[in-house]
Amino acid sequence: MNLLPKSHKEFSDKDYWNKFFKKRGNKAFEWYGEYLELCGQLHKYIKQKDSILITGCGNSSLSADLYDVGYQNITNIDVSEVVIKQMNSINSHRTNMKFLCMDALNTIFSDEQFNVVLDKGTLDALMPDDSDETKQTIDKYFSEIKRVLKLGGRFVCISLLQSHILSKLLDSFCDKSWMFRVVRCHEAEERNAENNDGPTLPVFVVIATKFKAMPQLILEVCMAGDKMQRLQTPEELKTYVKTAQDTAFVTNGLAKTSLDEDNEVSLDLMQPGEDTPRYTLYVVDQKKTQAINKYAVFIVPQGRESEWLFGTPAGRRQLQDSARFGRLVVAVLRRGHKFESLDAVKEELAHAAKMLIPYGLTGQIPFLSLGSDVGRRVKIFEGHSEFSGDFVVEDVDVEGATHRRLVFLDNQFLVQSEAKLKSVKRKNKTKLVVDFGHISLYHSFMCVGVQLAKTVSTNVAVLGLGGGSLCMFLRKCYDDLKVTAVDLDPAMLEVAKDHFELQTDDRLEVQIKDGLDFLKDEVKKGNHYEAVMFDMDSKDRTVGLSCPPKQFLDNQVLDDVKTILTKDGHFILNLVCRDVDLQQSIMDILKRHFKHLTSVKLYEEVNEIVLATNSNKMYNTDDFEKAVKELNACARQKKLVDIRCVDLKDFLQSVTVIS
Repeated sequence: MNLLPKSHKEFSDKDYWNKFFKKRGNKAFEWYGEYLELCGQLHKYIKQKDSILITGCGNSSLSADLYDVGYQNITNIDVSEVVIKQMNSINSHRTNMKFLCMDALNTIFSDEQFNVVLDKGTLDALMPDDSDETKQTIDKYFSEIKRVLKLGGRFVCISLLQSHILSKLLDSFCDKSWMFRVVRCHEAEERNAENNDGPTLPVFVVIATKFKAMPQLILEVCMAGDKMQRLQTPEELKTYVKTAQDTAFVTNGLAKTSLDEDNEVSLDLMQPGEDTPRYTLYVVDQKKTQAINKYAVFIVPQGRESEWLFGTPAGRRQLQDSARFGRLVVAVLRRGHKFESLDAVKEELAHAAKMLIPYGLTGQIPFLSLGSDVGRRVKIFEGHSEFSGDFVVEDVDVEGATHRRLVFLDNQFLVQSEAKLKSVKRKNKTKLVVDFGHISLYHSFMCVGVQLAKTVSTNVAVLGLGGGSLCMFLRKCYDDLKVTAVDLDPAMLEVAKDHFELQTDDRLEVQIKDGLDFLKDEVKKGNHYEAVMFDMDSKDRTVGLSCPPKQFLDNQVLDDVKTILTKDGHFILNLVCRDVDLQQSIMDILKRHFKHLTSVKLYEEVNEIVLATNSNKMYNTDDFEKAVKELNACARQKKLVDIRCVDLKDFLQSVTVIS
């Protein structure tokens, strides 16, 4: 049975509505939600003693519901004689409520007769387009509303706020004689989602309050919760509404379809009035044949978002494969916000979780996490670098231990430097200090390359200081080794000293200069190194290469590296490249400059460690095994580790000798 118009122009046609209500019978047709979903907003702006006019009432039960809870001064009008006859019959026992057949464009009411004019979908029906004819119709409608409203009265309009409708409302009511407010009604949207009533579009309540001339424009919006945000211009309001509608377009699409297994969709959730996301949601789907469960939300504790399992598409895919849900939403708690508890986070995410539920699913949504809390993230320091922009140093809890991290805010899901902290007693006081024996997995693999290059007196150049964890490990582990660290950014040296306990002396020197200039100068000076390490990030996000900067792989630069390496020296490269073709081209370039190459690919990490040498001796498993054992023995002797810093089995399984 065709209950909705074939053409949107029929919405404003009287004959259409007579036919509609004859077909519909006495069954109520609720545009944009029922009383239970709308009452939270309606009760804020309508008082029980108010004189209320409901325009285009249709056969909605809204007026009856309001009447039954104490709003008994209600007049309903509609252009359809059929529906007015139906409603008078249905509501005969509600003796004080009126149903009148009347055109809202030309009413017979007195000036300033009503405290409230309530419109639930009528404006949307009257304004299917923005043609001149339609605009003239709406001008008449709004003129009547303004005429019959008392001073201090409210025009309460429930609408989907298509762009042409919002523009017309703003043109007509957004001036100094009206306070204009838009509130999003999430309850109505959630009801549609739970009942699978078609697309879940944002439902808005517009409240235009009639005043005498005010000194300034009052324009407010509330897209979540109860907090109103004061805006300066109508364009700002249009942006807020359009953002909500665009997001709904995406979530509706996700509800109806499944993503390709290699794809995911991310959405940022923000609190009203804030410029930074509070949450980022990643939506990952799995083939129905592989899924045991239907749908869940996984909450990543604070500080864990940079881990491979949660911080990369491949990791999130593995997480979903392990959980075996048809759809998994991975929720990341963003930096710079306070989260009270896991239950509070679940409550905040409840609406978004419902909007992303696959079509046809009902019931309670399971929320998963790693534990019973939201994790801990404490800001230790924040600063600004001329080269890297804003950054923070923060302490986070990871599996019962505190880790200190340096993060550049232009790439918040990448940890630039990390150090594990340990408790020590000094003068009867417990203090957290850096555990120099704990270095990242990829740094430990790079140190195997240093062990391969080690001679009686070893010089190592490290391009890229960061927090200095790699340099401090080398300095602490080897007595007969000198480290020359190079970094372009003086701010990083201060951070490393102040927050990561970097100690410079005759065995650990830091030069603040461009790494390219350092290599050229060392060539000119004739200095040589047993190992040259590249461990610096790229600021260019467009080339798919995060480490090192692309210019450090130019032919001339690699020639300089070869020149300053000793005969049996090793070039040790931390390579982070997500572009497969670019990664292969980098390997081809390295092959042209070095006789022998080895790749150490880290499991569950984006890093790949490349070892290169022009020694006559090829890389081989025996030498790697010996180097790992010697490195572990040295680290134990210096009490940097209890057992090992490199797992021999893991290392050998990760090694691929290329040439």
